[in-house]
Amino acid sequence: MALPLITRSPDPTRRALLERRIRLLVALTITYNVVEAIIGLSEGIRASSIALIGFGLDSVIEVSSAVAVAWQFAGRDPQARERVALRVIAFSFFGLAAYVGFDAIRALLGTGESRPSPIGIALAATSLAIMPMLSFVQRRTGQELGSRSAVADSKQTLLCSYLSAVLLVGLLVHALTDWSWVDPVAALIIAAFAVREGVNAWRGDLCCATPATKEPESCCPSCQ
Repeated sequence: MALPLITRSPDPTRRALLERRIRLLVALTITYNVVEAIIGLSEGIRASSIALIGFGLDSVIEVSSAVAVAWQFAGRDPQARERVALRVIAFSFFGLAAYVGFDAIRALLGTGESRPSPIGIALAATSLAIMPMLSFVQRRTGQELGSRSAVADSKQTLLCSYLSAVLLVGLLVHALTDWSWVDPVAALIIAAFAVREGVNAWRGDLCCATPATKEPESCCPSCQ
C-alpha cells in the first residue's frame, strides 16, 4: 500500500529560489533545443530521415513547452496560469505524434527512402548525454515547488532522452545494415511516446507534482 503524499509547501524564500531555478532551467532548455532543432531538421531533410525530422520537431515542441512554462512563471501568480501551460504542452505532443506518425506510415508504404546520417548519430548521442541530467534537476525542482507544468516540461525533456536513444539505435542500424525501414519504425516509436506524454500532460496525471516530501518512497516509482 502506497504511503500518502506529504504536501509541505516551501517557505517564501525557498519558493523564490525555486522559481528562479525553473526560469534558468527553462532558458537552458530553450537554448539547447533551438540548436538541436536546427541541426535535426536540416539534417533530416538532407537525409530524408523521418525519425531525424521527428526528433527535430520534438525539439521545436520542447521549446514551445519551455516557453509555456516561462510564461507561467513570468506572472505574479504562476498557479493561475498552470492549466493553460499544461494544455499547450499536451497539444504540442499531439501535433508531433500526428505529423511524425503520418510520414512514417507513408515511408513504410514505399514513399521515399532515407540515407545514413553521421551528423544525426552525433546529435542523438549528444542529446542522450545531456537531457537526462537536465530533466532530473527540473523534475526535482518542480516537485518541490508543486508545479505540475514544470514536472510536465521535465517529462518532455526526459522524453527527448528516450527519443535520443531510439534515434541513435535506428540511425546506427541503418548506417550499418542499410535497412531503410528502420527509420520510419523508429519514427513510429517516437510518435507513440509523444501520444502517451500528451495524454499525461492533458490529464495533469503527474503523481508527484505536489511539493516534494522528504521521503522519496511516498512518490510513485515513475517520479523518483
